[in-house]
Amino acid sequence: MNATLNSITGQFLYWTQPMPAPLTDRTATYAILGCGTSYNLALSIATALTESGLRAIAIPAGEWVLRPQSYLPATPNLRIIALSRSGETTETVDAARHSRARGLHVTGITCAAGSALSAQSDTPIEFHTHPDEGIVMTASASLMLLAGYALAGHSDPALATKAEALTQSLAAIPVAPYANRSHFVFLGGGANYGIALEGALKLQEMAITYTQAFHPGEYRHGPVSLVDQRTAIVMLYHPETAALEATLTAELQSKGAWVLGLGGPGDVTLPLHSAPPLRGAELLPALQMLGECYAVAHGIDTTAPRHLTKVVVLP
Repeated sequence: MNATLNSITGQFLYWTQPMPAPLTDRTATYAILGCGTSYNLALSIATALTESGLRAIAIPAGEWVLRPQSYLPATPNLRIIALSRSGETTETVDAARHSRARGLHVTGITCAAGSALSAQSDTPIEFHTHPDEGIVMTASASLMLLAGYALAGHSDPALATKAEALTQSLAAIPVAPYANRSHFVFLGGGANYGIALEGALKLQEMAITYTQAFHPGEYRHGPVSLVDQRTAIVMLYHPETAALEATLTAELQSKGAWVLGLGGPGDVTLPLHSAPPLRGAELLPALQMLGECYAVAHGIDTTAPRHLTKVVVLP
């Protein structure tokens, strides 16, 4: 078992760490900031906060530094939630610093105690992540997502068990039906959209393959033109729109795509057992496992992804 696989399968023990209390200030607007994986998580966290009755928007940390006025007006009671595994990502640390200079409250979520982000946060939230985690974010991504869900008031003591079972089920799927596919598309709506983006990013990082991610309904509006026998679709079903997503799945299958249905129909179907606000955390480790399985099938070492470093530090 390589270090990446070990950090995927061993991450659930770390989910028992204390989580932050729910946010209660409904007069505030929350800007959720991150880069790469952390931005994908921010999208799902912002959706979870919004569905809980709070005002929230996800913004790339670098964009918040360069052009905050393009995303939010200078509103009273604006609060920042910044995510960075290492707490040293240049754009995220700069975003926290600039925000505090504007008098804004910053909550920093990280998996590195005593990091630069923690130092630039009014409220630091720090987790211990799996010691084998390398360049590819696995356990740390799940922990930061869980923290965001906790801020939205969502928790489930059985969530780790459900996520581990789904991850094991995905690992048991024969790789052959999708190993020869070279174009992967991840589809998810609502809070699943950020998770779809993260699934696409993981497969791209881990297996050096071409991936895309869309809201399900948007996929018909142009991108569907690429679908053929080289396409694999990963459909993240949402209970509120499962019938619509099943119809789209059938259309894509008729065009030659192989479909992994997570929570609904597909060439392979795996059931989901979490309530919609927490499905992202149930899905995330399984999507990490998908990237590992596909990479192994192609002889790619996921402990050394091409052109990537564990921390992006800009000069």
